[in-house]
Amino acid sequence: MARHLKLLVQRWSSRVFSVEVDGAPRYFGIREQLRGEPVPPDVFSEVQKQDRCYSLLVCSGDRVTGDRFHWELRDRLQRQLPPGSGVRSMSSFIPDQKGSLLKGYFLQSRAGNSSLIEDILTDLEQRNPVLVCSYSQSEDGQQWTQCLWYQSEDNPVRFCVVPSETPKHHPSVLNMINSDVFYSLDEACDVLKQCGDIIPETRSVLGMLPSSLDARRKPDFPVIVIEGLDATGKTTLTESLRDSLGATLLRSPPQCLSAWRGRFDREPPLIRRAFYAVGNYITAEQINQEASKSPVIVDRFWHSTAAYAIATAVTGPVSNLPHEGAEVYRWPGDLLQPSLVILLTLDPEERKRRLRSRGLMKTDEEEELDHNKLFRTRVEEAYRRIVGSACIALDASPSADLVLQQALLLIRAKCHL
Repeated sequence: MARHLKLLVQRWSSRVFSVEVDGAPRYFGIREQLRGEPVPPDVFSEVQKQDRCYSLLVCSGDRVTGDRFHWELRDRLQRQLPPGSGVRSMSSFIPDQKGSLLKGYFLQSRAGNSSLIEDILTDLEQRNPVLVCSYSQSEDGQQWTQCLWYQSEDNPVRFCVVPSETPKHHPSVLNMINSDVFYSLDEACDVLKQCGDIIPETRSVLGMLPSSLDARRKPDFPVIVIEGLDATGKTTLTESLRDSLGATLLRSPPQCLSAWRGRFDREPPLIRRAFYAVGNYITAEQINQEASKSPVIVDRFWHSTAAYAIATAVTGPVSNLPHEGAEVYRWPGDLLQPSLVILLTLDPEERKRRLRSRGLMKTDEEEELDHNKLFRTRVEEAYRRIVGSACIALDASPSADLVLQQALLLIRAKCHL
């Protein structure tokens, strides 16, 4: 661990820092010496004179341990910090360097609370894999200084805080492959195996996998996946297609994992995404078995797993998403590819009306879809950018019968049924 921290600190001045403000990242950098007139970065623009700011960045060499600690850290900070201490998500990264992303939190303290906050942060730093920095401003409020707590207080490491250009890619993209989105069964299984001691249910989940999977085997009958946000009519359409085509209807994640979904939904993103990735491969084996006898209709598949993960990891406007054609949108090479993917689309207000009429409890992601237009737009755009098994959009606003007829026309044209 000490060597890992030392390597991080050696390139500290090369890093850019990102703080989430109003659902979008704001960036700043650091320099050993200031060049030119001081310009306070945007993230400090609303900080009152004499207030202090702090950052904590999780730097565990074990990504499962680090992700769990980061996930629990926000609750710990909110419980322990004095009232009025703002806690925002932040990250640090080296531009264009994959795997360089560190996640953490940015704190703003009111004047008079600094001593208590620093006691809490010192204790965290001594007991956990975190790098702590404090930020103070000059008398005129124009210059901010970052003090890295890695070395002793007798020899603090100080940097000038400077504005930074928006990077070419959102920082989350640097660590997204096989972390937010999984592209092989082995990668997802490796994460769950590392959780065996702390989450005993992982053994049961892994035990549901078949002994061998052959993604290259082409099914005898067409496989049609229906995608879309909740309340766009997926259930109605998939059941109608099953009856109209004499098909088998499957759902992802598969029913055999339903007993453990609640358990994994409480875990941090890395573990939760690995669980749903494994679910796609279990569904793929079910598809292979059923597609030898009849057409197969699938209610959601890898598209949903990937689209929601990408849209959650990347904050701000749609322009922050990885560019079209980026590696994150490619279909996993070891996962069965559907014959056709239909993406149901619906006006946001109509979708919310349908959700209200259901009266059902919403998931955290559904709550986010309702309250955050940018998140909803990112999810929909991520769906559209997936390649390998691209989605064909279908307007779900007409009557259920008309949507069914339009879907059948697509299936007959693309799958020759």
